Amino acid sequence: MKKKVIPSLLSADFSKLAQEIKSVESQGADCLHLDVMDGHFVPNLTFGPMIVEAVRRITDSYLEAHLMMENPSDFIPRFADAGVNTIMIQQETCPHLHMDLERIRDAGARPGVVLNPGTPIETIAEVLPYIDQILIMTVNPGFGGQSFIESMLDKISRTKQMIGNRDIILEIDGGVDLTTIEPARDAGADYFVVGSSIFGESDPGQSYTELSQKLGRIA
Repeated sequence: MKKKVIPSLLSADFSKLAQEIKSVESQGADCLHLDVMDGHFVPNLTFGPMIVEAVRRITDSYLEAHLMMENPSDFIPRFADAGVNTIMIQQETCPHLHMDLERIRDAGARPGVVLNPGTPIETIAEVLPYIDQILIMTVNPGFGGQSFIESMLDKISRTKQMIGNRDIILEIDGGVDLTTIEPARDAGADYFVVGSSIFGESDPGQSYTELSQKLGRIA
């Protein structure tokens, strides 16, 4: 599976969002990550379906949304209608996880599950046949700019083993930079969500390129 750096718009400058997106797309980015926070499951508030619709109007890139919400089930159809291609929900907020994964697929999006650092990977073992993507949080969700939790490398490796030969993308999010991206790659991650190490730099496009080169995606 081709390894990818996925720019997270959480760290972008929303006063010039189209320019920020263009800066990474011009360097080869074809997928963007949207962090949706409700101020309850995590102590921060970001944006909802209307902003996602606006993002969709200015880009043809693949969009994945991470719903950090207490009631993601209520919003799945709205985010799918807004143009999200993959919808990822937190295991911790979905007591009927199988049903919610099926609801995402029925809405026309690809279903994914997110695990917080302290959530065991075994909690999703029974729904693997219904998952297209697993996101391992390598920081505690809710804020950008946190440091990578080193113990998550073992969790990434064990998740990769659990996936086996299934066609499931293994993604990580949190503290990914030029230092941590290689160990995470070697542990088995496929996709790498990056926010502040791209959009927190003076030239987001160049930062995206440097991370991709470190990952080995660009010769």
